[in-house]
Amino acid sequence: MPDANSSSPIAPTASSRLWTAGASGGLAAAVLLGVAAVNPDQAPWLVTGAVVVALATWLVSRPGPTPVASSLAAPGPVALTGAAVPVMGAPSLLEAAVEALIDPLLVVSGGEPDDIAGRRVVMANRAARDLLRLSREGALLVSVLRDPTVLEAVDEALFGGVARSVAWAAAGTQARHWQAQVRPLPAIDDRRLALVVLRDETDVRRMELMRVDFLANASHELRTPLASLAGFIETLKGHARDDPKARDRFLDIMGAQAERMSRLVADLLSLSRIELNEHIPPSGRLDLTRAVADVVDALSVLTHERGVRVAVSAQDGVRIRGERDEILQVVQNLMDNAVKYSPREGVVTVEVHSGLTLEKAMGTWFEGASRLPLLTPDRDEAVRYAAVVVRDAGPGLAREHLPRLTERFYRVEGQKSGDRPGTGLGLAIVKHIVNRHRGGLSVESVPGQGAVFTAFFPMAEAPPPRTGMGPAL
Repeated sequence: MPDANSSSPIAPTASSRLWTAGASGGLAAAVLLGVAAVNPDQAPWLVTGAVVVALATWLVSRPGPTPVASSLAAPGPVALTGAAVPVMGAPSLLEAAVEALIDPLLVVSGGEPDDIAGRRVVMANRAARDLLRLSREGALLVSVLRDPTVLEAVDEALFGGVARSVAWAAAGTQARHWQAQVRPLPAIDDRRLALVVLRDETDVRRMELMRVDFLANASHELRTPLASLAGFIETLKGHARDDPKARDRFLDIMGAQAERMSRLVADLLSLSRIELNEHIPPSGRLDLTRAVADVVDALSVLTHERGVRVAVSAQDGVRIRGERDEILQVVQNLMDNAVKYSPREGVVTVEVHSGLTLEKAMGTWFEGASRLPLLTPDRDEAVRYAAVVVRDAGPGLAREHLPRLTERFYRVEGQKSGDRPGTGLGLAIVKHIVNRHRGGLSVESVPGQGAVFTAFFPMAEAPPPRTGMGPAL
């Protein structure tokens, strides 16, 4: 649009310029006030921003430019998605404020109630574009938010002027829970508008589930050792009071039961913490080969006691994206299970492979074995993975047991001997850590020949894919 001072014969009149600026400022102020209603904690700042927008709109619409107007007016359009509702000349302060919001924000337009294709996203902030993978050119609402409850709430705001808040669960490997708050906005050019703000409630939901699961699991699994302790205490108060041998034996058993309860509570708390942050990807980097070597050193006492040899085959400098402590826990849990279930003089084999595509990482590492993926990451052809492959020399697993291995407290019948103490949470912890790292987990087994567990993680640097599959163990 030509400037007011331009000599062009088609320069707009002051009233036309005032109408355009007024429409722009009206939408801008409405968005800020709508966000203020949704976020009461930020209401003073947002209401102040709305006032500044109104003042800037008035200054921009004046016949002559002023220093204040020139400093607040944006040279181009706000980052709108779609051309259904053009908003030109909006102040850059509004764009900066909306873009900086942590909560995803959308402005949706609608034409006729029966025209589904008319529901379009005309504005989205950075958080919304990142979450919904929106481009600046815009998209149909039904292709962005496919939840029927959210779409119904948007229709009620557009055509009924009703404000609603609905729950929305985003699909994917990492479950996300959102609260969609929908508010009607004033119409512009006979186009109805609605504001959609998404608030992440994943942490709240996970904390609720964590409390429920912890109480349920603790009450179930602690019942047996507590009953055992109560029985031994009653016996020590009775006829075993004056029997030193029986007293020492019972005290040893009570100590073992107390240690078991301590391990159980520690594992439950660890699992709860991991589940709470499962939707947040790790930001660290580490050397996977060094992590495996550290775990082998830490388990050297256990392997020596059980007479099991550990054979490691790893490439140097395999770097992955992840938190070191959690990766160490994954490798330690897998190796600890392998050592426990391997016979004396058996061999536990640990291999580290890098530069694998998803198909190769999920491929076969144990020829002739029954194989089952326990966790599969979202497909991304550009990602390369590094895998830790752990094979034991134990009794192996029948195929019907494989799908339940990562369930809490699940144990294979016939393998619940007392010389393999554990809480039954090791593989559940492994699965949730791997899921947080956007990796994968699989198991292969042949009864009587052992089992192979493979955990793989995205690499920090993506090398070119290798031409062949890693060697079968």
